[in-house]
Amino acid sequence: MNTDRVLTSLDNALRTLSGAVHPARPCPQPAGTAPAEPLSEADRRLSGALMRVNHVGEVCAQALYQAQALTARDPALRERMAQAAREEIDHLAWTQQRLDALGDRRSWLNPLWYAGAFGIGLLAGRAGDAVSLGFVVETERQVEQHLAGHLSRLPAHDTASRAIVDVMQDDEKRHAEQAQAAGAQSLPAPVRWAMRAAAKVMTTTAHRV
Repeated sequence: MNTDRVLTSLDNALRTLSGAVHPARPCPQPAGTAPAEPLSEADRRLSGALMRVNHVGEVCAQALYQAQALTARDPALRERMAQAAREEIDHLAWTQQRLDALGDRRSWLNPLWYAGAFGIGLLAGRAGDAVSLGFVVETERQVEQHLAGHLSRLPAHDTASRAIVDVMQDDEKRHAEQAQAAGAQSLPAPVRWAMRAAAKVMTTTAHRV
């Protein structure tokens, strides 16, 4: 395993967990120029919890893509994984910025989420490039559905959070389509079910912790 790639992965882990990330794209903004309606305390707490879950998802995305890039056999696939990770950094930074604006916090369990996701990414990568791509497709499709659920739950007047989630959802859909086009192998149903169960545990826990 290439030492430079290992060091790059370690650096990414430290940046992800410390919050020292900077987006390449500006944070999405609500359409229109009307001032946002102030959030009630209950709505602020709900938005904070949902954006914390989204931030955890992006912590996991960094871990997954870094692990899969580390184990990819095809150099072109390795670069594709690394590029996707760079794009996901935007999401990580945007959700972090929104949590700060809401006066809320990141998950206390982020190191655990990162380590678990990195381990899963290594297993997927070791299984072969086609399986690794299939894992990306299934992960991104589940995330896309998860974000759609958040759009239905976020307060209607929290336009700042909704603008971020809208763009994230579009990006996740594109990542899934790109992985599918690159030769992804469909995962067995039990694997997909296990992934959904693990995601449910993560999102339920991160909502509070």
